[in-house]
Amino acid sequence: MSQPLIVPADSEDAFDFGGFGVVWKLFGVQTGGGFSIVHHPMAPHALAAPLHRHHREDEFSYVIEGRMGALLGDDVVTAEAGDWVAKPRNQWHTFWNADDTPCTIIEVIAPAGFEHYFCEVADHWGDIDAFAAINSKYELDMDFDSVPGLCDRFGLTFGGG
Repeated sequence: MSQPLIVPADSEDAFDFGGFGVVWKLFGVQTGGGFSIVHHPMAPHALAAPLHRHHREDEFSYVIEGRMGALLGDDVVTAEAGDWVAKPRNQWHTFWNADDTPCTIIEVIAPAGFEHYFCEVADHWGDIDAFAAINSKYELDMDFDSVPGLCDRFGLTFGGG
């Protein structure tokens, strides 16, 4: 980056996946490929994703507001505003809003590239065949069968329902 870069607080570059949102902030092209940043607003008690693992990137979540719960391997953690949570590649994990109020996190993804995953899923929202192909393209394993158990165990909803 040779030019100054200001990322506005309000962005129209966003998508709501039904209680779990993505707001794109920095793409890899803006960081030399080192990392990307998205914000994830989550509705109260919303599960962000099925249990999953990344093979190419690490994720670091910073809680801006609310409380984020996460299952990291076999460990359950709760992070408050101001806390960071590391989700290393190859570790099965998921996360959710652990409270009755909105939760928003900053997600730092390293190396960059996975921010485009959310773009592709948004473009094909509702197409399960495309979703499976996108997961494969980004080397993301996802356990769709984990959703009912996660929702029961932690009192969550998924996909806005």
